[in-house]
Amino acid sequence: MPLPWSGELAGRLDRHVVASETLRGNPLGDPHERPLHVYVPPGYDDEPDRRYASIYVIQGYTGRLAMWDNRTPFRQPFYETADQVFASGQAPPAVMVFVDARTSYGGSQFVDSPGTGDYHSYLCHKVAPWVDAHYRTALRPEHHGITGGSSGGFGTCITPMLGPDLFGGFARTRATRCTSTATCRSSPRWCGRCGSTTATCRRGGPTFAAVRRSRSPPTGSC
Repeated sequence: MPLPWSGELAGRLDRHVVASETLRGNPLGDPHERPLHVYVPPGYDDEPDRRYASIYVIQGYTGRLAMWDNRTPFRQPFYETADQVFASGQAPPAVMVFVDARTSYGGSQFVDSPGTGDYHSYLCHKVAPWVDAHYRTALRPEHHGITGGSSGGFGTCITPMLGPDLFGGFARTRATRCTSTATCRSSPRWCGRCGSTTATCRRGGPTFAAVRRSRSPPTGSC
């Protein structure tokens, strides 16, 4: 049964704030300094020469990083669920990155937009390089994955399509309509219900398969 209070993690959760010139002066006047949470799995500090796959977790419309701490009846926070998956050996250990892309309108769809700001560029050209520079992540695209639901599912679909040299695997849940089936099939990394969820999980390997099975909890998504 989920505890009514915060559980102790076997891994570690670091809470950062990063400043982005990409978001500075955005059309809505939203902050260019953003929270960024990074989870490292059990054993990360004990093996200083080991590098880890990284999974970027993005939220649905109106999602904020503080919502990952929400504790609802019969469901523990996703931080604790993921931690248990890694601690129990159900999936290979990985670094997990929780990205903030909220706007005054509620969300950004993780795209570069003249109306809200360049949030795709922020994710790919600010957050990912920052994480790779500060954590021992494996750098090849097949070791970078992304997952999300609703608007985060939309971002999960398009981010590897726009940046296949960065993200080599993804798993989406209940995505906002991502694109046409034809477009998805023409991509070297096509997504879930547009083709085959098993293909997506095979591409991402057992870590991404386990994350997809756990089904990210609602986080204020539409």
